[in-house]
Amino acid sequence: MERKPLTPKTVIDIEGKISYAESFQSWNMLRLKREIVEEFPILKEKRSSFSYRLMFCRSHEDLMKMVKGLKSEAVMPLVLWMYKD
Repeated sequence: MERKPLTPKTVIDIEGKISYAESFQSWNMLRLKREIVEEFPILKEKRSSFSYRLMFCRSHEDLMKMVKGLKSEAVMPLVLWMYKD
């Protein structure tokens, strides 16, 4: 099955929270903010299936190597910063 990348029309810059799911006893829930769902209305389709690939580079050098390798990819990466509040 071929995966099709979701590409935004504009830059999306938002902040959100990571929440603990008590029923699963884990930090496994990432809620998409309204701006993302508005940009990609296909995400509202309950019968559709979506996947993601997450890469966490350990250093700036590793990140730069990864970014240079993206020229062969058809998709733009999603940049995510995580903070402890």
